[in-house]
Amino acid sequence: MTQKAYLAVDMGASSGRHVLGLFDGNKLRLEEVYRFENGPVEADGRLYWDLLGQWTHVRQGLRAAAEKCKHVASVGVDAWGVDFGLLAGGDELLGNPYHYRDGRTNGMMEKAFEIVPREEIFRHTGLQFMQLNTLYQLLAMKLAGSPLLDVAETLLMVPDLFHWLLTGVKCNEMTEASTSQLYNPVKGGWATELLEKFSLPTRILGRIEQPGTTLGPLRLNLAAETGLEGTKVVLPGSHDTASAVMAVPASVKPGEWPDWCYISLGTWALMGVESPRPVVNDTVLRLNFTNEGGVGGTTRLLKNIAGLWLVQECRRAWNLAGANLDWEALNRLGAAAQPLRRFVNPDAPDFLAPGDMPQAIAEFCRRTGQSVPEDKGAVLRCALESIAMKFRQVFGLCEELSEGDRSDLPQSGPEGASHKSDLSPSGGIETIHIVGGGTRNRQLCQAAADACGRRVVTGPIEATAVGNLMMQALADGEVSSIAEAREVIRRSFPVEEYEPQNTAAWDEGYGRFWEVAGG
Repeated sequence: MTQKAYLAVDMGASSGRHVLGLFDGNKLRLEEVYRFENGPVEADGRLYWDLLGQWTHVRQGLRAAAEKCKHVASVGVDAWGVDFGLLAGGDELLGNPYHYRDGRTNGMMEKAFEIVPREEIFRHTGLQFMQLNTLYQLLAMKLAGSPLLDVAETLLMVPDLFHWLLTGVKCNEMTEASTSQLYNPVKGGWATELLEKFSLPTRILGRIEQPGTTLGPLRLNLAAETGLEGTKVVLPGSHDTASAVMAVPASVKPGEWPDWCYISLGTWALMGVESPRPVVNDTVLRLNFTNEGGVGGTTRLLKNIAGLWLVQECRRAWNLAGANLDWEALNRLGAAAQPLRRFVNPDAPDFLAPGDMPQAIAEFCRRTGQSVPEDKGAVLRCALESIAMKFRQVFGLCEELSEGDRSDLPQSGPEGASHKSDLSPSGGIETIHIVGGGTRNRQLCQAAADACGRRVVTGPIEATAVGNLMMQALADGEVSSIAEAREVIRRSFPVEEYEPQNTAAWDEGYGRFWEVAGG
């Protein structure tokens, strides 16, 4: 067959890029054609996204793709979850979207539970409780008396905003909608009854579309401006983790639970299993797992973990002070430090938006009776090993959920997390697949294998873009199924394997991690 070209606009919380996927029917080849910096903008004490700046970059990336390739069959956008923009009548954009780390949602979950009990919210949405969820952002607007909710007619999540800007079509892609805590995964639609209990407007929630839906061509003026005449816009798994999980180079039989779990590793680490259906019961509520939409009718039953955010923020703080450390230098510093000395809970509120991450890590260690890291390498080692120990904790929960009776699983600790120092080698999950840019941190990948006592397979690095591109190829009829798309991915991209090492020391360390971070 002739080579087909697809374009993924992959927008991360710290950077965005445009990646061309060139597919010859056998293998997929990637070419990055444009990259830009991304991040929050502070104004009057609030954190926003610069939507118009991002849109300028998206258009520049489209032009860069057209210069590289005469014909691009389609383009799709993926991005982070929970954040949104509002449109008034006449499609008037109502300000810049807030950033999920903005402090307006501090304490908002507790206020929400005073209106609707936690258990009832979970029954409607099946979602993990995090203060950054769209539900609590909207509630913060309502309680603050924001006039935007009075005039808003349409809510579009971040990738939905860009698909609207590309085509003029307003809709809500399902995997992205499922991160909002406004979506009912069992019913497959908006949780309107829940919104009504909060007196939040349901009129702003639009038509939900599935991954693989073709929205139509680019706007005429945009096609002429960029040189992409004839290019269609196709919805990928618009939530970046949905696209990343599609790119896991593993197989699963339809309707069955896999013998592998995944970690999509970047600023956040999202760890879970690809479930054939939503699991909304007391056990999942107790474990604070989340049911998010996946491609091909699957459910991403997972837990959000603070990933390389801790390391990224350490680097930022040190470089602001003049250190000028690149990632290779950080890796060398961490590798040289003594192992398994001290731990933090990566998901503690201390680390959500600390300002000075190294100081926050040191203070956590001091407060929990541990020795304070003596230098940069010790701080990094503490952060990475703590993330790996969190993987171990969540790994045990993934095994519980993928084995036995899912309607009445035993509770074994705070949030159901086991504090046992041993992991059964006969568990149902044999392999941990780690995908995404975080796989470049080989120290963390090895630590994940050591902590969990399981083989770790890493790759592809560009998992989100790959999953985005292969969903476009599926919509285009160039592959016939998700399973065939994953076969293409296995042929196209190398993987690395890590076997567990020194597990006795990690077993002992996990007991100490549990003491300071287990609850």
